[in-house]
Amino acid sequence: MSIDRLIAERIASLRTAQQLSLSQLAERSDVSKAMISKIERMESSPTAAVLGRLASGLGVPLTRLLAEDEPHHRSPLRRRDEQEIWQDPSTGYLRRQVAQLDEASGTELVEIDLPAGTRIDYPHWHTKPHRQRLWMLEGNLDVIYGEERFELTVGDQLDFALDKPVSYLANPIGRCRYLLNVLHKQQG
Repeated sequence: MSIDRLIAERIASLRTAQQLSLSQLAERSDVSKAMISKIERMESSPTAAVLGRLASGLGVPLTRLLAEDEPHHRSPLRRRDEQEIWQDPSTGYLRRQVAQLDEASGTELVEIDLPAGTRIDYPHWHTKPHRQRLWMLEGNLDVIYGEERFELTVGDQLDFALDKPVSYLANPIGRCRYLLNVLHKQQG
């Protein structure tokens, strides 16, 4: 299945399951009804920012819109060519689902490759905020978390919740690559 078809089907399915009209999802996500309709009909490929707003409006992790459902009896080994990749049609932002969302631990692992000068803005999620640990692999990245700004270089690690708007800004000179360890459950 193509990634655009998967995204279209997931958004339509989640919207229907939550009994949301296009207008209601548009209001919750700050994405126009026309754009949501185009995405659901596969007439438009969403950007990373639009996907983030839709996931927030639907109250689901971004992964729910991008990754295939895993078989129940999966191997502990997940080869690189088995990892889903999605590319933002507007910026070239590349997202690799290294490890699927594990329901038992509530964690997933995602590799992000941002082209030079790319900025991605995400709102805070409308559901219970989840946490992220970001580890820089290559290049430089500024993360704006609410009112705070963090400048990251190779090897740096940042731990934060998605309880505030977050922006990721790649250095204008070179691309950057980082790993996100996303924790969807609160440990207690």
